[in-house]
Amino acid sequence: MQRFLAHLAEAGFTGAPRPHGLSENGEEEIVDFLPGEVGHDFAAPQVRSDASLIAVARLLRSFHDASASFAQRPDDVWQLPAREPAEVVCHGDAATYNTVFRDQLPVAFIDFDTAHPGPRVWDVAYTAYRFVPLYAPDEVELTLPVPEARRRLTLFADTYGLSDRERAALPAVAAVRLRALVEWMYAEAAEGHPAFARHITEGHDRRYLTDAQWIEGTFGPDAGCQRL
Repeated sequence: MQRFLAHLAEAGFTGAPRPHGLSENGEEEIVDFLPGEVGHDFAAPQVRSDASLIAVARLLRSFHDASASFAQRPDDVWQLPAREPAEVVCHGDAATYNTVFRDQLPVAFIDFDTAHPGPRVWDVAYTAYRFVPLYAPDEVELTLPVPEARRRLTLFADTYGLSDRERAALPAVAAVRLRALVEWMYAEAAEGHPAFARHITEGHDRRYLTDAQWIEGTFGPDAGCQRL
């Protein structure tokens, strides 16, 4: 990951920490501290604004554009499997809680452990899920009325600059992305990783599966994110 973060810096992307090598025991990566606020969910006012949604769409587009020229090596190891077409390096978890805010706006991403090669829309779908957000109505404190969710999804897609093909695919990709996340959680828990076992016990898998089903039933290819 050090090599990838170094590439982002060399490409002029300022929305990620700069790398400084590994700790003495070689087990921890040393990166810049990025000042700002992190750890928000959609309940935070700075996440809910249109200005925030526009800023994170631009940030994600800039990140993808910078990552597209990263020279991959056969021995590169990614925590999540690569997906075709490998147009960019996806962040893998560019969510509200991995975004640094300053002056109420997103300015950087952190926690690149889940980065992996994939199509742009694969990453866009998950960030839209978290920032629009695309949560089913039973998530009563964080969900939005469908017309408002559709408007914000369109605004996100417009700002990022999705193609018509990507727009048509976006809702379905978001649902597939959530199901892939659940499968990965199950696999990691089966390997004995306690954090994933705890997430399953807490019902994170059920949350994602419920949301995936709701997205598929609510946002069709003709209604998901028409151009404003």
